[in-house]
Amino acid sequence: MSRLALIAHDEEKPALIEFAERYEDALATCDLVATGTTGKRLQAETELEVERKESGPYGGDLMIGAEVAAGIIDGVIFLRDPLRAQPHEPDISALLRICDVHDTALATNLASATFLIEGLAEAG
Repeated sequence: MSRLALIAHDEEKPALIEFAERYEDALATCDLVATGTTGKRLQAETELEVERKESGPYGGDLMIGAEVAAGIIDGVIFLRDPLRAQPHEPDISALLRICDVHDTALATNLASATFLIEGLAEAG
């Protein structure tokens, strides 16, 4: 079973929820982890089981990054708001960097998220 992290900035949460609803069957076959508020929304608005970490500004991005570094995350979908600066930008950069260091699949927009989830579904 693939372990997949789901993260979205506030402005991108509706798009992630819509994505999760569209790919709910595929996501249901994954072990899902999310940052706090994103995970709460996913649990409330879908039938998916999601392990929630802290919210991003409270260390959730770093908690997921630690799992990437430990080799227990197979992919990260992180819908970022590219037009707004985030107060925890260093944590976000660290998560993106650790995905690159450990060659972990990373999607930062809906197009790449679609490829990631469809690729996991084909591999699984």
